[in-house]
Amino acid sequence: MKPQSPFPTLTSPFELPGGIVLPNRVLMGSMHTGLEEAPDGLNRLAAFYAERALGGVGLIVAGGLSPNAEGNMFAGMRTLASAADAQPHAVITRAVHEAGGRILMQLLHAGRYARHGQGLAPSALRSPVSPATPREMTEEDIEGNIAAYARSARLAQDAGYDGVEVMGAEGYLINQFLAPRANHRTDAWGGSAVNRRRFAVEVMRRVRAATRPHFIVVYRLSMLDLVDGGSTWDEVVALAHEIQDAGVTMINPYVGWHEARIPTIATMVPRAAFVPLTARLKRELRVPVVASNRINDPAQAEAILARADADLVSMARPLLADPAFVQKAAAGRADEINTCIACNQACLDQAFSGGETSCLVNPRAGRETEIRIAPAKRRRRVAVVGAGPAGLACAVTAAECGHDVVLYDSAGAIGGQFNLARRIPGKEEFAETLRYFSRQIEVTGVDLRLGTTATADELARAGYDHVVLATGVVPRQPEIDGIDHPSVIAYADLILGRRPAGRRVAIVGAGGIGFDVAELLCHAEPPGETPLHRFAAAWGIDLSVQARGGVVPSRDAASPREVWLLQRKDTRLGQGLAKTTGWIRRAVLDRKGVHMLGGVQYLRIDDEGLHVTVKGEPRVIACDTVVVCAGQQSRTDLSEGLERNRVPMTVIGGARLAAELDAMRAIDDGVRLAVRL
Repeated sequence: MKPQSPFPTLTSPFELPGGIVLPNRVLMGSMHTGLEEAPDGLNRLAAFYAERALGGVGLIVAGGLSPNAEGNMFAGMRTLASAADAQPHAVITRAVHEAGGRILMQLLHAGRYARHGQGLAPSALRSPVSPATPREMTEEDIEGNIAAYARSARLAQDAGYDGVEVMGAEGYLINQFLAPRANHRTDAWGGSAVNRRRFAVEVMRRVRAATRPHFIVVYRLSMLDLVDGGSTWDEVVALAHEIQDAGVTMINPYVGWHEARIPTIATMVPRAAFVPLTARLKRELRVPVVASNRINDPAQAEAILARADADLVSMARPLLADPAFVQKAAAGRADEINTCIACNQACLDQAFSGGETSCLVNPRAGRETEIRIAPAKRRRRVAVVGAGPAGLACAVTAAECGHDVVLYDSAGAIGGQFNLARRIPGKEEFAETLRYFSRQIEVTGVDLRLGTTATADELARAGYDHVVLATGVVPRQPEIDGIDHPSVIAYADLILGRRPAGRRVAIVGAGGIGFDVAELLCHAEPPGETPLHRFAAAWGIDLSVQARGGVVPSRDAASPREVWLLQRKDTRLGQGLAKTTGWIRRAVLDRKGVHMLGGVQYLRIDDEGLHVTVKGEPRVIACDTVVVCAGQQSRTDLSEGLERNRVPMTVIGGARLAAELDAMRAIDDGVRLAVRL
């Protein structure tokens, strides 16, 4: 008999209305990957989705594509408006079906989020995140776009898709019709809540009428807009009922518009933060309801389903991180799952910058045809020096390819800079990557030698076929008079708790680590509050959704310290931070009252504090502690000795390039080298 799954509800079959039976309760949420427009992109997408189908995903949502050119996010984006558009998609649907999976196409009209000049919207109101003001839709435009949705659904069906998901959330066109924030119309498509719902409901009716009875139609519903002028809870429920009556197969609720200034999917957001609202909505409906947002662990997903808070769980980024997530969970190998840490660096940051989506912890995501892990033609003895992200990725991937690998690190634990990152409030998920690599070391048989300082001569005598230097970085020490003053602390000593900070702290350097240190110093946890309630209070989220859009005044805990964050460049601090999370980090420090100063020249440090000039004006920052976060330098001290001994060698990660710590590049370096060995 087949052994019992440790996650019996998650991995159990589920029958959709209409009789289609899914093999499990996992839905892969839609992400525009950038491959849609890339050369040979559809073949690459076929390999990408097929690998997730082989990994056991019950239902995949691709996308999203607009039903017409006006609805595209950017000029030149692929659409689904004609048979010529649809036919090339057969390579994707065929690959997924051959892998035993099912796949839907998401239909997404950008509305006022269009970044080109031909955008249409309910009202001529520019979004704060878009450069162009849309044209207000006429009655003819509205009718034409409803028909376009129906046509696209039919085309998706012709291309072999098992269904469509209609995007009615995240502030896109349908969501814009629903919310007074974006719909100022006074005709039959605006004004009252009934009129504002009319466009969404009519799209659903036409899509359902245009497709086969068993064709899956999902509606992506905005459950909590998180913007002023959004929908009320009663309006959300009323819409859900009308969508249900229009023949939807299931409803996939979501939270937040792209223009919302409240994080919803960053690593700082508590896991499954919005599931209680999903459960509340589910109690109102008879069609299946999906839970989403920050669900990245099979035990958590199992608990949601076992409580009947939802019928399925949606995961997008977790299936970038590990395409075999479902397979591993079902087989009792959850400790081998490469967990999504919600960093957004290789996925959403790339997507919103016009790049190709991948994954920091799994650089093969979206590059399945390019980076292939296969048995090596010749087995080699490989030494990897440094057990930070680059070295770990290289070591376990090389071992997976069949090489004999020894991994050295002078520290007593693996992780390198990730051991610092996981101690920053809101970055605790980074520990999951270290848990994954620790388990992979065991599974692949890597010979791990911690507390061992490898020398060039020893490595040469050992006769390795190849040595990989993943020795990382060392902090850069700035030339400031008094840098050896007792008040000065290295950032690693502070983060690891080896030295405490005083009540007044100046931070020299405002890169990513400077922001990390500032967040750590300002962090405070009010007693008696759960992480979810602390998060909601700090960001002004009304979890009861009594306020329109679910937005209320924020209430954050005061910083226990006075902090100055300083940089030499005379620019806004944090400009080099990630696109989708940089604004969050600046907002956190603003709320905490951190003094952020650019154009700073450092003069000296003494008992009075830190002497500087700010844009030419002399100033003394009276502080008890100065934390140095002035960048890093590559650590390559073994290179010369290995070259002298003529040992084949490759330098990767921070040891190769230390410009702003970049775990995405480091792990990519490690994996790519390993498959080439």
